[in-house]
Parts: sequence; structure tokens; C-alpha cells
Amino acid sequence: MTGNIAGKVIVITGASSGIGEAAARHLARSGGSVVLGARRKERMETLVKELTDAGHKATAVSVDVTDKDQVKQLVDTAVKTYGRIDVLINNAGVMPLSTLESLKIDEWDQMIDVNLKGVLYGIAAAIPYMKEQKSGHIINTASVAGQLVFPSSAVYSATKFAVRALSEGLRQEVKPHNIRTTIVSPGAVKTELLDHISDQDIQSANREYVGKVGVPAETYARMVAFAINEPDDVDVNEITFRPTAQEL
Repeated sequence: MTGNIAGKVIVITGASSGIGEAAARHLARSGGSVVLGARRKERMETLVKELTDAGHKATAVSVDVTDKDQVKQLVDTAVKTYGRIDVLINNAGVMPLSTLESLKIDEWDQMIDVNLKGVLYGIAAAIPYMKEQKSGHIINTASVAGQLVFPSSAVYSATKFAVRALSEGLRQEVKPHNIRTTIVSPGAVKTELLDHISDQDIQSANREYVGKVGVPAETYARMVAFAINEPDDVDVNEITFRPTAQEL
């Protein structure tokens, strides 16, 4: 077990695959009680069984982060099951990259709803409990694309720039309540995120690049574990990581 993770109740959205699944597995093995939220409940239940069979604490709730009531239910379930919420990892995200001139407006709306509103709904659900506890930790997943823009990333980057701005505002506002905040900005990571890209040329180019240089999802898990595991008087505000081979 890892010192400051053991015993903590950790809610993770987007936990059915990729970096969310990796974080759930890593944090449960480090002694945390993990509450998993995602739309694909069967996949989460498989992970919960794996973890509980190994003696860890885990539960799953079916949740669409674009629905604020479902997000509240996820956090409420964590408190009802384990008595509190210590960490919220707002991780659910989609990345249907496309050029603006292709006018994939439905995909723009989806990114805003999941990547930005989903984070806001998580914050709204967790803050009342954390204020009452006078402790807590909110971790928001941004992206290297939230620090720079490249062709086809305009809307995705806009949502991730917004997550970083939102997180900095949150950091300043929750200090009186002893709540920590962390932004984690991954570079190229091998996950299912590229499956969301409907433009086949853009998808192929990104698959080729990530296939060459991408790091495994467990890399993200170690980053969030580092931030959580720091002593309670240390607030790790932002982590950016890339594959060593990634230029941008």
C-alpha cells in the first residue's frame, strides 16, 4: 500500500477503459476504495470483480457525465458506501478531432458536454461533501492539447484549455476549505481515445503516431497516485507528461 492513498475513497469517471481503468486498478492496489463511473457498466463490473477478488475495495455506478443528476448519484453512492469522498478524478473525455471547416457540430457539442460540462458536474457534486469534511482533492484530466493547438484540435483544445482555466479558478477558491486541486495533462497515451475520431485520415495519422511513441495508460495512473500520495499539506497543482519521443 501507498501511505497517503491507503484508506482514501476515490471516485473516478471514465473508468471503464484507458487511463481511468488504469488509475482505478493502481489506486485500489495502493489501498484506496475506488468508486468507478462510466457508461459501460459491464466493463466496470468486470474490473470491480477483479479488484474485489484480490481483496481490494471497489464498486461501480453507471453514469453519463453529461447528466448532472447521474454524476451527483455517483458521488452520493461513494459517500453512502464508504462514508466520505476524499478524491474525485474527473477523467471522462472524448476526442473526435476534425478540422473546423468539416463542420462536425455534433462532435463539437459532445466534446463541450463531456470534456467541460462533465468536469463541472463532478465539481458540483463533490464540493459540498469536501467543504463539510474540510478536506478533499479534485483531479481534472486536461491534455497537452490544452497547452497548444494543432490542426484538427481546435475544439478539443478549447475544451482542455477551459479545463485548465477552470481548475486554476477552483484552486484559488477552495483554499479556505483545505481542498487540493491537480490538473493532469497527458501527451500521447495508448488508449481507446482515438476511436472517437470519425475522420479516417486524421484517425489514421494519429494512430500511427501514438502507436510509435505513445506510453501505456499506467503512466497516467502513476501521475495521479503521486499527486494523491503527497502529504496533505502539499498541493500538486499541475502535472504535464509526454512520451520522451514526443516533440510537441
